[in-house]
Amino acid sequence: MPTVAGPRPPASAAERLIVALDVGSAAEAQRLAQAIGSGAGCYKIGKQLFTAEGPDLVKELTGAGRKVFLDLKFHDIPHTVAGAVLSAANLGVSMLTVHASGGRKMLEAAVEAASRAQKPPLVLAVTVLTSLGEADLGEIGVPGKLTDQVVRLARLAKQAGCGGVVASPHEIADLRREFGPEMVIVTPGVRPGGSAAGDQARVATPAEAIRAGADYIVVGRPITAAADPEQAARALVAEIKRAAEGRSAVVSA
Repeated sequence: MPTVAGPRPPASAAERLIVALDVGSAAEAQRLAQAIGSGAGCYKIGKQLFTAEGPDLVKELTGAGRKVFLDLKFHDIPHTVAGAVLSAANLGVSMLTVHASGGRKMLEAAVEAASRAQKPPLVLAVTVLTSLGEADLGEIGVPGKLTDQVVRLARLAKQAGCGGVVASPHEIADLRREFGPEMVIVTPGVRPGGSAAGDQARVATPAEAIRAGADYIVVGRPITAAADPEQAARALVAEIKRAAEGRSAVVSA
Protein backbone atom coordinates (compact mmCIF):
# COMPACT_ATOMS: atom_id res chain seq x y z
CA MET A 1 0.00 0.00 0.00
CA PRO A 2 1.55 3.34 -1.02
CA THR A 3 1.90 6.25 1.36
CA VAL A 4 0.79 9.53 -0.13
CA ALA A 5 3.07 11.96 1.64
CA GLY A 6 1.95 15.02 -0.29
CA PRO A 7 3.66 18.33 0.50
CA ARG A 8 6.44 18.40 3.04
CA PRO A 9 5.81 20.23 6.32
CA PRO A 10 5.81 23.97 5.60
CA ALA A 11 9.03 25.95 5.57
CA SER A 12 7.64 29.42 6.28
CA ALA A 13 5.15 30.79 8.80
CA ALA A 14 2.76 31.91 6.05
CA GLU A 15 2.71 28.40 4.58
CA ARG A 16 1.52 27.09 7.93
CA LEU A 17 -1.66 29.17 7.86
CA ILE A 18 -4.72 27.69 6.15
CA VAL A 19 -7.65 30.10 5.78
CA ALA A 20 -11.07 28.45 5.92
CA LEU A 21 -13.29 29.94 3.23
CA ASP A 22 -16.49 29.08 5.07
CA VAL A 23 -18.63 31.38 2.94
CA GLY A 24 -21.61 30.79 0.68
CA SER A 25 -20.48 31.99 -2.73
CA ALA A 26 -17.58 31.85 -5.16
CA ALA A 27 -17.60 35.64 -5.40
CA GLU A 28 -17.05 36.02 -1.66
CA ALA A 29 -14.40 33.29 -1.64
CA GLN A 30 -12.53 34.92 -4.52
CA ARG A 31 -12.77 38.32 -2.82
CA LEU A 32 -11.20 36.92 0.34
CA ALA A 33 -8.48 35.04 -1.54
CA GLN A 34 -7.61 38.21 -3.43
CA ALA A 35 -7.63 40.31 -0.26
CA ILE A 36 -5.45 37.91 1.74
CA GLY A 37 -3.18 36.98 -1.15
CA SER A 38 0.22 35.75 0.01
CA GLY A 39 -0.76 36.37 3.63
CA ALA A 40 -1.76 32.69 3.84
CA GLY A 41 -0.30 29.58 2.30
CA CYS A 42 -3.49 27.65 1.60
CA TYR A 43 -7.26 28.04 1.39
CA LYS A 44 -9.73 25.51 2.76
CA ILE A 45 -12.93 24.73 0.89
CA GLY A 46 -15.42 22.81 2.97
CA LYS A 47 -18.92 21.45 2.57
CA GLN A 48 -20.78 24.79 2.56
CA LEU A 49 -18.81 26.40 -0.24
CA PHE A 50 -18.33 23.22 -2.27
CA THR A 51 -22.04 22.42 -2.12
CA ALA A 52 -22.87 25.95 -3.26
CA GLU A 53 -20.30 26.29 -6.03
CA GLY A 54 -18.97 22.82 -6.85
CA PRO A 55 -15.61 21.88 -8.37
CA ASP A 56 -15.35 24.89 -10.70
CA LEU A 57 -14.26 27.16 -7.86
CA VAL A 58 -11.62 24.66 -6.79
CA LYS A 59 -10.25 24.60 -10.33
CA GLU A 60 -10.29 28.40 -10.51
CA LEU A 61 -8.27 28.71 -7.31
CA THR A 62 -5.77 25.98 -8.16
CA GLY A 63 -5.51 27.31 -11.70
CA ALA A 64 -4.56 30.70 -10.28
CA GLY A 65 -1.76 29.10 -8.28
CA ARG A 66 -3.56 28.94 -4.93
CA LYS A 67 -3.07 25.89 -2.75
CA VAL A 68 -6.42 24.34 -1.84
CA PHE A 69 -7.28 22.10 1.10
CA LEU A 70 -10.48 20.30 0.11
CA ASP A 71 -12.13 19.42 3.40
CA LEU A 72 -15.10 17.22 2.47
CA LYS A 73 -14.32 14.47 5.00
CA PHE A 74 -15.15 11.52 2.76
CA HIS A 75 -16.67 8.61 4.70
CA ASP A 76 -18.29 5.80 2.73
CA ILE A 77 -17.57 2.34 1.39
CA PRO A 78 -14.00 1.97 0.03
CA HIS A 79 -14.96 1.97 -3.66
CA THR A 80 -17.03 5.15 -3.34
CA VAL A 81 -14.37 6.97 -1.35
CA ALA A 82 -11.66 5.94 -3.81
CA GLY A 83 -13.63 7.44 -6.68
CA ALA A 84 -14.28 10.65 -4.77
CA VAL A 85 -10.64 10.99 -3.75
CA LEU A 86 -9.37 10.51 -7.29
CA SER A 87 -11.84 13.09 -8.60
CA ALA A 88 -10.74 15.54 -5.88
CA ALA A 89 -7.07 14.88 -6.56
CA ASN A 90 -7.57 15.58 -10.25
CA LEU A 91 -8.83 19.06 -9.35
CA GLY A 92 -5.29 19.87 -8.30
CA VAL A 93 -5.87 20.17 -4.55
CA SER A 94 -2.89 19.99 -2.22
CA MET A 95 -4.72 18.30 0.66
CA LEU A 96 -7.99 16.46 1.20
CA THR A 97 -9.74 14.76 4.10
CA VAL A 98 -11.28 11.39 4.82
CA HIS A 99 -12.71 10.16 8.13
CA ALA A 100 -10.35 7.79 9.94
CA SER A 101 -13.40 6.10 11.45
CA GLY A 102 -14.22 4.75 7.97
CA GLY A 103 -11.76 1.95 8.73
CA ARG A 104 -8.54 0.56 7.33
CA LYS A 105 -9.94 -0.65 3.98
CA MET A 106 -11.51 2.73 3.26
CA LEU A 107 -8.32 4.58 4.21
CA GLU A 108 -6.17 2.30 2.09
CA ALA A 109 -8.52 2.79 -0.87
CA ALA A 110 -8.26 6.57 -0.44
CA VAL A 111 -4.47 6.51 -0.32
CA GLU A 112 -4.22 4.24 -3.36
CA ALA A 113 -6.60 6.44 -5.35
CA ALA A 114 -4.71 9.61 -4.45
CA SER A 115 -1.44 8.02 -5.55
CA ARG A 116 -2.85 7.66 -9.08
CA ALA A 117 -3.27 11.41 -9.55
CA GLN A 118 -0.72 13.35 -11.57
CA LYS A 119 0.10 15.37 -8.44
CA PRO A 120 -0.95 13.26 -5.45
CA PRO A 121 -2.40 15.36 -2.62
CA LEU A 122 -1.76 14.88 1.04
CA VAL A 123 -4.42 12.50 2.39
CA LEU A 124 -5.43 13.60 5.87
CA ALA A 125 -7.43 11.36 8.18
CA VAL A 126 -9.87 13.23 10.42
CA THR A 127 -9.67 11.77 13.92
CA VAL A 128 -12.29 13.28 16.27
CA LEU A 129 -14.17 16.42 15.25
CA THR A 130 -13.19 19.48 17.27
CA SER A 131 -16.83 20.07 18.17
CA LEU A 132 -16.96 16.84 20.19
CA GLY A 133 -16.06 16.19 23.81
CA GLU A 134 -15.78 12.93 25.76
CA ALA A 135 -19.47 12.99 26.67
CA ASP A 136 -20.33 13.20 22.96
CA LEU A 137 -18.14 10.20 22.19
CA GLY A 138 -19.84 8.26 24.94
CA GLU A 139 -23.23 8.97 23.37
CA ILE A 140 -22.11 7.35 20.12
CA GLY A 141 -20.63 4.32 21.85
CA VAL A 142 -16.96 5.25 22.15
CA PRO A 143 -15.93 4.88 25.81
CA GLY A 144 -12.75 6.11 27.43
CA LYS A 145 -10.60 9.17 26.97
CA LEU A 146 -11.02 11.30 23.88
CA THR A 147 -7.26 11.56 23.43
CA ASP A 148 -6.96 7.77 23.36
CA GLN A 149 -9.48 7.64 20.52
CA VAL A 150 -7.58 10.29 18.56
CA VAL A 151 -4.29 8.41 18.91
CA ARG A 152 -5.98 5.10 18.06
CA LEU A 153 -7.44 6.52 14.84
CA ALA A 154 -4.18 8.25 13.95
CA ARG A 155 -2.33 4.95 14.35
CA LEU A 156 -4.81 3.29 11.99
CA ALA A 157 -4.39 6.13 9.49
CA LYS A 158 -0.61 5.80 9.54
CA GLN A 159 -0.81 2.04 9.06
CA ALA A 160 -3.11 2.62 6.06
CA GLY A 161 -0.59 4.98 4.46
CA CYS A 162 -2.15 8.38 5.14
CA GLY A 163 0.35 11.21 5.19
CA GLY A 164 -1.24 13.07 8.07
CA VAL A 165 -4.15 13.63 10.40
CA VAL A 166 -6.54 16.34 11.47
CA ALA A 167 -6.72 16.75 15.23
CA SER A 168 -7.57 19.45 17.73
CA PRO A 169 -4.85 21.43 19.52
CA HIS A 170 -5.48 19.40 22.68
CA GLU A 171 -4.16 16.14 21.17
CA ILE A 172 -1.09 17.40 19.30
CA ALA A 173 1.41 16.70 22.07
CA ASP A 174 0.16 13.11 22.45
CA LEU A 175 0.37 12.57 18.70
CA ARG A 176 3.91 13.91 18.56
CA ARG A 177 4.95 11.59 21.40
CA GLU A 178 3.42 8.64 19.55
CA PHE A 179 4.55 9.39 15.98
CA GLY A 180 7.40 11.91 16.21
CA PRO A 181 7.86 14.46 13.42
CA GLU A 182 6.96 12.13 10.52
CA MET A 183 3.18 12.53 10.57
CA VAL A 184 1.77 15.83 9.32
CA ILE A 185 -0.72 17.35 11.77
CA VAL A 186 -3.32 19.85 10.59
CA THR A 187 -5.12 21.59 13.42
CA PRO A 188 -8.52 23.29 13.30
CA GLY A 189 -10.17 24.73 16.40
CA VAL A 190 -7.63 27.56 16.44
CA ARG A 191 -8.76 30.94 17.75
CA PRO A 192 -6.71 34.06 18.48
CA GLY A 193 -6.79 35.14 22.11
CA GLY A 194 -10.11 36.76 22.98
CA SER A 195 -12.02 35.23 20.06
CA ALA A 196 -15.27 33.34 20.59
CA ALA A 197 -15.01 29.54 20.44
CA GLY A 198 -18.21 29.27 18.37
CA ASP A 199 -19.20 25.63 17.90
CA GLN A 200 -15.74 24.31 18.73
CA ALA A 201 -15.25 22.37 21.97
CA ARG A 202 -11.45 21.90 21.92
CA VAL A 203 -9.68 25.12 20.97
CA ALA A 204 -6.33 26.88 21.43
CA THR A 205 -4.55 29.99 20.22
CA PRO A 206 -2.30 29.82 17.13
CA ALA A 207 0.80 30.08 19.30
CA GLU A 208 -0.34 27.24 21.57
CA ALA A 209 -1.06 24.97 18.59
CA ILE A 210 2.30 25.65 16.95
CA ARG A 211 4.23 25.23 20.20
CA ALA A 212 2.48 21.89 20.74
CA GLY A 213 3.74 20.71 17.34
CA ALA A 214 1.09 21.46 14.69
CA ASP A 215 2.40 21.68 11.12
CA TYR A 216 -0.58 23.65 9.84
CA ILE A 217 -3.35 25.56 11.58
CA VAL A 218 -6.79 26.29 10.14
CA VAL A 219 -8.38 29.65 10.93
CA GLY A 220 -11.67 30.91 9.53
CA ARG A 221 -13.89 33.60 11.00
CA PRO A 222 -11.18 35.54 12.88
CA ILE A 223 -9.68 36.27 9.43
CA THR A 224 -12.61 36.14 7.01
CA ALA A 225 -14.89 38.27 9.20
CA ALA A 226 -12.17 40.82 10.02
CA ALA A 227 -12.42 44.38 8.74
CA ASP A 228 -9.05 43.83 7.05
CA PRO A 229 -8.61 40.11 6.30
CA GLU A 230 -5.08 40.54 4.96
CA GLN A 231 -3.91 42.33 8.09
CA ALA A 232 -5.61 39.73 10.28
CA ALA A 233 -3.83 36.95 8.38
CA ARG A 234 -0.46 38.68 8.61
CA ALA A 235 -0.89 39.20 12.35
CA LEU A 236 -1.51 35.47 12.76
CA VAL A 237 1.52 34.64 10.60
CA ALA A 238 3.67 36.81 12.88
CA GLU A 239 2.31 34.91 15.89
CA ILE A 240 3.03 31.59 14.17
CA LYS A 241 6.60 32.67 13.41
CA ARG A 242 7.29 33.69 17.00
CA ALA A 243 5.81 30.44 18.34
CA ALA A 244 7.75 28.31 15.85
CA GLU A 245 11.02 30.02 16.77
CA GLY A 246 10.27 29.46 20.44
CA ARG A 247 9.47 25.78 19.85
CA SER A 248 12.68 25.31 17.84
CA ALA A 249 14.71 26.80 20.66
CA VAL A 250 13.10 24.45 23.20
CA VAL A 251 13.50 21.34 21.00
CA SER A 252 17.17 22.05 20.27
CA ALA A 253 18.00 22.90 23.88
